[in-house]
Amino acid sequence: MAKATKKQALGRGLSALLKDPENDIQSVSDKNADQVIGNVVELDVDSIEVNPFQPRSNFNDETLKELASSIRELGIIQPITVRKLDFNKFQLVSGERRFRASKLVGLKTIPAYIRIANDQESLEMALVENIQRQDLDPIEIALSYQRLIDEIQVTQEKLSDRVGKKRSTITNYMRLLKLHPIIQTGMRDGFVTMGHGRALINIEKKKDQINIYEKVVSDGLSVRETERLVKTYKDAKSGTVSTKKQDVQKEVPNFISKGLDALKKRLSTQVDISTSQSGKGKIVIPFHSKEEFQRLRKLLTGD
Repeated sequence: MAKATKKQALGRGLSALLKDPENDIQSVSDKNADQVIGNVVELDVDSIEVNPFQPRSNFNDETLKELASSIRELGIIQPITVRKLDFNKFQLVSGERRFRASKLVGLKTIPAYIRIANDQESLEMALVENIQRQDLDPIEIALSYQRLIDEIQVTQEKLSDRVGKKRSTITNYMRLLKLHPIIQTGMRDGFVTMGHGRALINIEKKKDQINIYEKVVSDGLSVRETERLVKTYKDAKSGTVSTKKQDVQKEVPNFISKGLDALKKRLSTQVDISTSQSGKGKIVIPFHSKEEFQRLRKLLTGD
């Protein structure tokens, strides 16, 4: 406990140093720079601005509130990283979720690692840092790779070394940007996975991509089923996409067919059933709003 108190006191001391106009540190060669740069400093939340280079654009409100609750109870476990812009003025490099959650809690200060970097270095740090995160969606990662290549002007080979990923992995992500924007949005919202997206990339015409995508979502097709549907499309000489469900779904056994209509009637909604050769299957019950989900839940659970 004594060590933690000493560390926090040190952070506050460095914070006071940064607020002294006579110690305005602008480069690593300035006086006292070694005490600040690379160290954890308690910074005023109001002195930090968000990073315009932040590749992440989606912040889930619910998970942000959960993080805020954790910070309220335990504090900031991992400091954010900022770069110094001007006297007592900083910009986020990484840790925007922690920064946002801290503001939700009402914290006045936040622990931060301080860096000195120009715009290009800041962009690269932010992009590389965020690519390593586990909670970015595939499109956010693809866009981050694209920005690094376009704005830092590196090849995929050099990018592979910088982010520690295989070139084939980078290529697979970037190919997702060839998908129709509606499909990209569907992937970001969780309607389809990266596996679905990689299958749909093989369809060149955007209109046909959308036709198949809509079928994948409405029928709840797996990645394997989507791959078969795409293969059927590519093998067809006419190049048209069939929208008949039987083209991608095996014949449903009689015992399922007899109960399907009753299930649809009971739930007053569309119900889709698919089966495999092993006899296993799944039931997909789509809903389009919170209210509709609550209605279905009550019907199914009696709650």
